[in-house]
Amino acid sequence: MAAETLEFKTEVQQLLDLMIHSLYSNEEIFLRELISNASDAIDKRRIAALTDSELSVPGAGWKIKLFADKEAGTITVRDNGIGMTRDEAVESLGTIAHSGTKAFLEMLENEDIKDNPELIGQFGVGFYSAFMVADKVTVFSRKAGTEAGEAMRWASSADGSFTVETWEKDATGTDVIVTLKEDAKKFLEEWTLRDVVKKYSNYVEHPITMDVTRKGEDDVEEVSEETLNSMKAIWLKDRSDVDEEEYKEFYRHVSHDFTDPARTIHYRAEGVNEFSVLLFVPERAPFNIHYPDFRIGPVLYVRRVQIMDHCEDLVPKYLRFLQGVVDSSDLPLNVSREILQNNRQVEVIRKSLTKKVLETLKTLKTDEPDDYKTFHTEFGRVLKEGIHYDHDRREEIAALLLFESTQTKAGETTTLDEYVERMQEDQKEIYYITGSSRAQLESSPLLEAFAAKGYEVLLMTDEVDDVIFGGLATYQEKPLKSVVKGDVDLGDQEEKEEAKEKYGALVDLVAGALEGKVSEVRLSGRLKGSPCCLVTGDNDLAPGMARVLEQMGQEVPAATRVLELNPDHELLGKMQAQFEADAEAPQLKEYAGLLYDQALLLEGSPLEDPAAFARSITQLMVASTQVGEAAPDAPSDDA
Repeated sequence: MAAETLEFKTEVQQLLDLMIHSLYSNEEIFLRELISNASDAIDKRRIAALTDSELSVPGAGWKIKLFADKEAGTITVRDNGIGMTRDEAVESLGTIAHSGTKAFLEMLENEDIKDNPELIGQFGVGFYSAFMVADKVTVFSRKAGTEAGEAMRWASSADGSFTVETWEKDATGTDVIVTLKEDAKKFLEEWTLRDVVKKYSNYVEHPITMDVTRKGEDDVEEVSEETLNSMKAIWLKDRSDVDEEEYKEFYRHVSHDFTDPARTIHYRAEGVNEFSVLLFVPERAPFNIHYPDFRIGPVLYVRRVQIMDHCEDLVPKYLRFLQGVVDSSDLPLNVSREILQNNRQVEVIRKSLTKKVLETLKTLKTDEPDDYKTFHTEFGRVLKEGIHYDHDRREEIAALLLFESTQTKAGETTTLDEYVERMQEDQKEIYYITGSSRAQLESSPLLEAFAAKGYEVLLMTDEVDDVIFGGLATYQEKPLKSVVKGDVDLGDQEEKEEAKEKYGALVDLVAGALEGKVSEVRLSGRLKGSPCCLVTGDNDLAPGMARVLEQMGQEVPAATRVLELNPDHELLGKMQAQFEADAEAPQLKEYAGLLYDQALLLEGSPLEDPAAFARSITQLMVASTQVGEAAPDAPSDDA
């Protein structure tokens, strides 16, 4: 039959242009798509051969072969699969977005064939990705079971039409010949083809081969056929069939990390949604794991074919340290295979993966505490972000965290569960304090009353702790309470009322003197040895976290600061005596300012006016050392 020119069915050039220029983000994907189609064709013939032995290929003869012809500027992808007739070519290649593979799957389902092959393509548009790099695409195909003269030739230059004609072809199967554009000639290089196959199609189960010319003895060129793909998708194997060295080798391949993984998570989910997971926990955190440009998510495969380098939708952000692969048997994709189409399916995988990883970490914490401490040192800060991002699992994540506390030695840690077990009978809250270091926190006057009562306080030194644990609220139905926020009452109620009655007027004077600097002045229930401290409102950021955000250039709302005075301190008694002697004494207001500055220094905050503070201290020193004169009532050395 003579060549016939036909128009593409559908919206012709507009739709074809859309696919060529917009559908795919990376032009090398064209080779992945053509190899995937070839693999589909082989699977179709392999299934058909189960009921028609004449369609079988002797031995293990299924093969996909690549040819790069530099002189002609063409790449050929050849398979010995099911092939196409002329009419099938018109239907499958002449109608954009027609899916022969999808139709084949529906046929299998209708005929109740249970041995459903793992076919890759679902939408039939991958073939057209070739026009990203091609001036022309030519297809020669012969249907399995037909004569040589019943083959066909299909060709198009993406100009809105294609030609189709009867042809003669010796071997069954399909040859797709891509005539490359000038700026795509790099795909003729052997190393480029190797790289693309390795990246996208390394685990296709059929061999992908290429003739390679090498110089042998006496510099004689020898041509040999080499297989480019490994075909060994170890994530599809049973765990019992993979040894530790295979896992380590694959981890190094997928993570580009030269160390061994700390933990391996390998399982297969079966049922309504089928997928395989092979994930690794690295030994060391990547240097950029806290940077915004850190790439999150495992490599996504669909039936052994790589779809995405990093599928961030498959893991929550707080598990971004995971490396590995997820391979779905039935994950719906959009026409480009690059954007996930059905979030419900993705969410099923995400939930399963998250559950499995958290269970693995829990087991590690229980069974191998030393190894878990090493993990937590590297990734604990990332893991605790889950308290903020994953509301449903926040208590489960909190149980995995390790903390130093006022009852652990430096470098040793405890857990929230262990803390709860040690709580005093009269203790109703879990107490914690945030700051930059253990040494700085241990010196805080805010811990004095807790130490006196024997209450343990967790020492949290990550910058984000204040925000994260403010969102946890409770653990095992026990409220979490920051010792730097809000009011804390650890004393006797009767004593507290007596102190209010004794010092109430003096407290009002100090509050007036500090108007605009603090929102309130009150007597403290948390101080024992120090005369004063600054605390923030229950819903405000701790000073340390506020400073971090300011350094990052973020605008931080002004905190509600409260100055607390220790009613049991000698200094307050001295000030009260002076107040009773002369309530208008100007020194009282100056002392109020010194107390405020002292509280700033105790919490590690900068003074608002260092020069004024220095002058006041100097005046006090001069007054207290005047020869022959009695020193005025003034703050004690503790001030």
